[in-house]
Amino acid sequence: MNAELRIIPLGGLGEIGKNMMLIETPSDALIVDAGLMFPENDMLGIDYIIPDYRSVLDRKDHVRGIIVTHGHEDHTGAIRHVAEAFDAPIFATPLTRGLLEVKLGRAGLAGRAHLQTVKAGGEISLGPFRIEFFHVCHSIPDGVGLGITTPAGLIVHSGDFKFDHTPVDGWPTDYAKLAEFSGRGVLALLSDSTNADQAGWTPSERVVDGAFEEVFRAAPGRILIGTFASLISRIQQAANAAYRHNRKMALVGTSMVENARMAQKLGYLDIPDGLMVSIEEALRLPSAKVVLMTTGTQGEPSSILGRLASGRNRQFELEQDDTVIFSSHPIPGNEELVHRTINRLFQRGAHVIYDPIAPVHVSGHASAEEMKLLIHLVRPKHVIPIHGELRHLKQHGAIARDLGIPAENVAVVENGTQIEFADGRMTLADRVPGNYVFVDGTGVGDIGPSVMRERELLARDGFVSVQLRVRASNGALTEKPEIISKGFVYVRESGELLAGAEQTIREAVARGGSGELGTRVENALSEYFYSETKRRPMVFVSVSAI
Repeated sequence: MNAELRIIPLGGLGEIGKNMMLIETPSDALIVDAGLMFPENDMLGIDYIIPDYRSVLDRKDHVRGIIVTHGHEDHTGAIRHVAEAFDAPIFATPLTRGLLEVKLGRAGLAGRAHLQTVKAGGEISLGPFRIEFFHVCHSIPDGVGLGITTPAGLIVHSGDFKFDHTPVDGWPTDYAKLAEFSGRGVLALLSDSTNADQAGWTPSERVVDGAFEEVFRAAPGRILIGTFASLISRIQQAANAAYRHNRKMALVGTSMVENARMAQKLGYLDIPDGLMVSIEEALRLPSAKVVLMTTGTQGEPSSILGRLASGRNRQFELEQDDTVIFSSHPIPGNEELVHRTINRLFQRGAHVIYDPIAPVHVSGHASAEEMKLLIHLVRPKHVIPIHGELRHLKQHGAIARDLGIPAENVAVVENGTQIEFADGRMTLADRVPGNYVFVDGTGVGDIGPSVMRERELLARDGFVSVQLRVRASNGALTEKPEIISKGFVYVRESGELLAGAEQTIREAVARGGSGELGTRVENALSEYFYSETKRRPMVFVSVSAI
């Protein structure tokens, strides 16, 4: 490595989620964030996706620390995998650390991970890096951005941020620290791009209070509020509204219960005595006296809201007068699932409130005017848009150029691109792998593109399995072929089609010739099924010789 400093995005650039950044000198490195990404609709069977950090493992001893900017899944969800791969201390603010402890404890790593607490306004030194933590507003308390002094110069990493002048926790973004960085001279600004295509300013989190007030005043029965389990500030807003309207509140779902308990213990949740009850007690109360807070606003079929929408929830069902609030925005790629869940909730008689019907959720990310303000405050020499799909990064780059940052000093890049700094100049080097690493059950990274393509084929056209028994001496069939179909046709109602398939098998067996019998029958059946149905099920043939 000839550069004084190298920055490699391992996740979060070119996509929403799995944020992870490597910042390194020739002999030392930092990792910022370790997030996951939710699977898209065509990623069948995948639980979640984590960053591809395999290119760093050959120098993992260089990693001096892992810094987590805030507690959302897209910044913390891969922490168990990263903690196992890198034997380095993990630094986080108190609330973020608490959320990490919940995750690591669930993975059996609570005693093995080296968690360290930092606070906004504090600083640490790791090798040649001096990291200063400054508070930023987001949709979760205790978020921080980073000022990282490196041998090449000062780097400012915004984290996820917005300029909210009236935040729920009363703690605005640290403008003074940003201005101080500017006075020192900032080599590069790495800035959140999620809302770069949104004009103006992101509304304050406070607007949700007014929306909740309207809903609570009008709701005749139970109120169900869906949000992310890590959205602690939204739990506080729901608790405040429940208290004002003389309702009891229950949390539904293990992750939400654990996170809320931890946040309350640390003082980030202020719940009035007697307000919170168990779900069992809440279900015994009059409907007009209950608020249930749960997860499932991304349309996940196995979530509480997903099961309620499909009538599969065991503990309780929707009631006719229930009001369901979706207090989150769909993650890009989840829109179809979210809209389907909302429609099904309507079909079951619930009254569903979601943005844009009412401002029951606001983004935690800066819009275009806030991005401009950050650039003006920091006055960086270089701008690197981070955290967003390519369309967001491109727009953020255009904003930087409009503000006078030279085009050659703006790096709009995707995962794996190496950004190098030497003598104050920025250059782009070859890309390292920045692919999806799929997590499926206990498997991590063992599901690749070929398996995903097979799953797509199976989901689209199903499969047909054929069992053949032949004489070893001459290859003739000894009995009728056994044909099993799953996801293709229903055997009992497809007698004519399967009779033709049996005839095709017999002809392929009788034809003989070069090549393995199983492959010959598979090819013949594939052609036959396509000619008859215009579909291509996967065909598997097993041959037993006797």
